[in-house]
Amino acid sequence: MAAESLVFRSGSTESTEALARALGAIFQGGELIALDGELGAGKTAFVRGLARGLGIEGPVSSPTFTLMQEYEGRLLLRHFDAWMESRERSFLADGGSDALEDGAVCAVEWSERVADWLPEPYLRVALAHLGSEERRVTLEVVGEGPAADRLRAALAALQPIPGLEPLR
Repeated sequence: MAAESLVFRSGSTESTEALARALGAIFQGGELIALDGELGAGKTAFVRGLARGLGIEGPVSSPTFTLMQEYEGRLLLRHFDAWMESRERSFLADGGSDALEDGAVCAVEWSERVADWLPEPYLRVALAHLGSEERRVTLEVVGEGPAADRLRAALAALQPIPGLEPLR
């Protein structure tokens, strides 16, 4: 399994959302985003930005108490939350994993809880608190093949975003 990564310091929720919006604007469909980070680190904010980049204008909220949320835009966005690990694992084991591979853009919060069910390649997004508003955002392509190459190309195409500082 090959992985490449970019690391940023985000100065605000708006900067984190802008990063995700830029990625969403580049995505072509079929991308899987695996989001990890402690409570309040910005996973849902990242998905909200992703939705805006996909042309989704309505509210985006965490699907903690539902299996998933679907949003219609330029591309379909499926938003999963694996906080309730056993429920999410049952859903994925009973055929729900097909929803991760059918051409929609999929975002899975708390992905480390269901990592063994995630098909490669995917973009792992790790968010960590650095202060009250600051976050470290790590973007890592996991896997190989043409879809992984498209994810790497999306990362390479990112333009500078105000409030987002590269860390390495």
